[in-house]
Amino acid sequence: MEIALGILLIVLAAVLVVCVLLQSGKDKKLSSTITGSADTFFSKGKSKSKDKMLSTATTILAIVFVVVAFAAVLVITALN
Repeated sequence: MEIALGILLIVLAAVLVVCVLLQSGKDKKLSSTITGSADTFFSKGKSKSKDKMLSTATTILAIVFVVVAFAAVLVITALN
């Protein structure tokens, strides 16, 4: 049981890191204004929906990670 929870924590941590790294930075709008890159109407909607989806996924993964971490602590302390 401990090994399964440990593997699950490692997988969740890796997925959480990837999910965070895929998100665009908050200063993206400022840099595009300075460089003059123009977004079309359709690309703006896609990027916002992608960012919203990644933000939601990150929040859910973080909550699941914390719950599994607490469960792992409870299991380890109960077995010892």
